[in-house]
Amino acid sequence: MKDKTYDRDRIRPYLRNPRYWQYKGRPVLLLGGTKDDNLFQIPDLKEHLDLLASVGGNYIRNTMSARVDRGFEVQPFKKLSNGKYDLDQWNDEYWNRFERMLKLTWVRDIIVQIEVWAFHDFNKGHWEKNPWRPANNISYSESSTTLKDSYGNIGKVPHDFFFTVSKLNNDGLVLAYQQKFVDKILSHSLRYAHVLYCMTNEIHPQFSPEWGWYWSEYIKDKAAAADRKVETTEMNWEIDLKKAQQRASLDRPDVFSFFEASQNSAKMGQQNWDNLQFARHYLGEEPRPINHVKIYGADTNTWKGSTDRHATECFWRNIIIGGSASSRFHRPPYGLGLISKAQAHIKSMRMFTGKMDIFTCEPHNELLSIRKENGAYVIANPGKEYAIYFPNGDPVALDLNAAQGKMKGRWLDIAQSQWAKQEMLEGGGTVTLSPPGTGHWVVWIGPISTPQKAKTGSQHVGACIIKASLGPAPELQGLGESAFHEKTKTATHNSSSWTCRSAPTASSGSSATRPNGESTGFRRTALSAPQKN
Repeated sequence: MKDKTYDRDRIRPYLRNPRYWQYKGRPVLLLGGTKDDNLFQIPDLKEHLDLLASVGGNYIRNTMSARVDRGFEVQPFKKLSNGKYDLDQWNDEYWNRFERMLKLTWVRDIIVQIEVWAFHDFNKGHWEKNPWRPANNISYSESSTTLKDSYGNIGKVPHDFFFTVSKLNNDGLVLAYQQKFVDKILSHSLRYAHVLYCMTNEIHPQFSPEWGWYWSEYIKDKAAAADRKVETTEMNWEIDLKKAQQRASLDRPDVFSFFEASQNSAKMGQQNWDNLQFARHYLGEEPRPINHVKIYGADTNTWKGSTDRHATECFWRNIIIGGSASSRFHRPPYGLGLISKAQAHIKSMRMFTGKMDIFTCEPHNELLSIRKENGAYVIANPGKEYAIYFPNGDPVALDLNAAQGKMKGRWLDIAQSQWAKQEMLEGGGTVTLSPPGTGHWVVWIGPISTPQKAKTGSQHVGACIIKASLGPAPELQGLGESAFHEKTKTATHNSSSWTCRSAPTASSGSSATRPNGESTGFRRTALSAPQKN
């Protein structure tokens, strides 16, 4: 039977405007910033999530990374007394941490974007200690797989781990263990409705897009077999959204249901916004949410010139004038994480978007004149309301011809998270707007007679802190990982379509189907929802 409650409440493209997300049936703007990428591994996770929620954050990035950077990270597989890993046995601590993260975020209405394959865990310097390396496990060897014990910098040379799928190297042995790992993730995550799925972190151009396409279809088919529908994407390394590698995502709405544009934050100033608008217009016929799960930029690591200032500008350009669905600061030292400056910008964004109906607005920079490059940006529902972001406090002229009568403008001092002056404006012409000071400012403009309050409930969709004793992670009621693996058999990718092996006759339930009605070949599997303690 279809789980109607799950389908209604799950994170999914907003039915009234698929450029945004909805969660629990209401439109939601995803905002965040955290201090690490594999957040489920950190020891002070609860406190960090509470801090994020306290400033209006409701969005985290969670790579499934296990590389040891700080000493507290653990591996997903059991380590034997001889120092090698057994890929047929799990390390319960890794998966308990993952489950705890899912529950802590669920009760706080914080959306989780998982990155299944932590690309940099396989790079030179980390591969030598990785359980997937043949020399480090008892499950396979160099002679029985395509994997090698030594690779160079995977930013420059290929790594066979990312070529195992049937259309590439077709390494059935390693692929079976990769599928088992993904099945284990899904045996936890599919019980929750607040999870988005990204295939790989920063997959580089020398790797075939077939890798990400394969895993997206695999995860969607597994979800369908469990009466679930999920949203997937890929994060490509290419920083120019117009380049061929990004087209492998932009051109495949049948494979990826949202577009991950994080790498665009390596572009500076006006070019950052211009490239984002290219992607937005490119998706125009079949709009999808555009996410930015990480924004580069920090004075502590000025990669490609991306400073604190650049990061905060990107955060606002993505949302207020970029029409994107999410914006999140990358972890230090490459981003602002959740330092006090990031907290202020997240809080201000939530304050401001809570006072307008951003889900009915579109970027309209053509309404601006007397504008310096990167001087101001506008998103609007012309005639009804406007939001103008000022990165540097420069004045600009705004065309209000679509509006009639008196209008009011309300200024927000972003750095201080404080509302400032309010001014009266006249519709039916052009007005000049001058921020009250230098630095980051944003102004809302709307009719005097209209309450300054979002009609879509956007002021209510920030994260909420749930003060409760969570207790132990819930058991997988009726669906242990082994049962999940047996009841949703693996899919194989042939030359033209997905072909899935039938589930064993002992499995019960009806056949699963894709949205177009095509059978996946899987059998449906019952999933029990987690319980709030």
